[in-house]
Amino acid sequence: MVFSSAIFLSLFLPISLGLYFLAQEKLRNYVLLAASLFFYAWGEPKAALVMCGLILLTYVLALGIDRTQGLTKKALFTIGVLLNLSALFAYKYWMFFLNNVNLVLENLNFAPVSVPQIALPIGISFYVFQIISYLADVYKGEVKAQSNLSALATYVSLFPQLVAGPIVRYQTIEEDLHNRTTNLDNVFIGLRRFIIGLAKKVLIADQMAFIADTVFNSSLNQLPCLMAWIGIIAYTLQIFYDFSGYSDMAIGLGRIFNFRFLENFNYPYCSQSIKEFWRRWHISLSSWFRDYLYIPLGGNRKGKLRTYLNMYIVFGLCGWWHGATWNFVVWGLYHGTGLVAERLALGKLLEKIGQIPGGKVLLNVYTLLFVIIGWVFFRADDLPSALQFLHIMFCGNADAPLSSFYNAAKLITYSNMFSALAGILCSYPIFTAKYDKFRYSKIETLLVFLLFVITYVFAMTSTFSPFIYFRF
Repeated sequence: MVFSSAIFLSLFLPISLGLYFLAQEKLRNYVLLAASLFFYAWGEPKAALVMCGLILLTYVLALGIDRTQGLTKKALFTIGVLLNLSALFAYKYWMFFLNNVNLVLENLNFAPVSVPQIALPIGISFYVFQIISYLADVYKGEVKAQSNLSALATYVSLFPQLVAGPIVRYQTIEEDLHNRTTNLDNVFIGLRRFIIGLAKKVLIADQMAFIADTVFNSSLNQLPCLMAWIGIIAYTLQIFYDFSGYSDMAIGLGRIFNFRFLENFNYPYCSQSIKEFWRRWHISLSSWFRDYLYIPLGGNRKGKLRTYLNMYIVFGLCGWWHGATWNFVVWGLYHGTGLVAERLALGKLLEKIGQIPGGKVLLNVYTLLFVIIGWVFFRADDLPSALQFLHIMFCGNADAPLSSFYNAAKLITYSNMFSALAGILCSYPIFTAKYDKFRYSKIETLLVFLLFVITYVFAMTSTFSPFIYFRF
């Protein structure tokens, strides 16, 4: 079940909200927990059992960590982290590991091992990271272990952000889990935010998905340079509006239930460096890797070489977190290389460029080009396809027939052009200051309502397109 589906918009959400607000305040966490478990088990009942098992183990181990000291405390924390990572590895990376083992065995003329087909539980990458952050914060004494199992289960399984983030720290909503009252202002603000996120997904991301999927599913041998650029620019817009739209919906739904999730995106495509891009893109993930991996590895406190190594480790694992293929590892290392280069001489050069007239525009173009190249690795089926796609983008394709140019032109419809233009303009904070004058006004309320009607009609009549980050 996804936020933009008919079953969610027409049945699950209205019923869940109705039951939640009709229930007594002391029972609302239980209603929310039941709704979250039902939401997750709707398509994957076995996966829900996996999540419940990890929640129970985490509950017991966190209490033990909170009540012990020394080696026992460290051992319980280590066990908790390893058990959660083991579950993530078994479901997400075990097939990847065996497939690579078979490549080695094949080169050594040994018989391959059988590779079981294991279904990836949706959202496991997100809730495992939430659990680990909770265990780490309990271990460091930053939060007390939750003694109420249902409260911990509610934190982990909250349906607004369960399957695709943002990654919510326990300490962010610790107080809200116990002291929450109905607030009509929050309901209004949350609905408004949800509608904006839904519009991002349906009106921009899904329209760009049609273009990107058409291009990337085409034969690369017949793909012209122009079509390759159209496809990757469409994907650049698709992945931003798909994921930021989901984050907006999650934040909005959380606000309706009086939870305040932190922002996950802050106009990343207006960045003027790779470093700035990662401060604005998927903020909950980048801050998670910073706080729970980069800093524990030593951060930048142990010399330049160790800093660069730590950055490569973090971004290599960040890429691998996104998917169990070498494409994602290369994508992560590619961004790690960009960040290391900016820490070296490139960073000083960028500062000088930023001081000249028009320099900030040049820096934004540099960052966007870097990011767009990276999205090729993210979207392509495998590494050879990604490299061939990049070759076509920058060197052209002499083998592309004339008919392929006609196919490229067919992708540029009026509706797609409108969606692309809206996506590009809204990627920058151009209208923020002017729009703030109308925020929460009657005019804005009417416009948001009309936006919801249009989006709802599109969602009910258009081809279903799952969220990209559901795969991760």
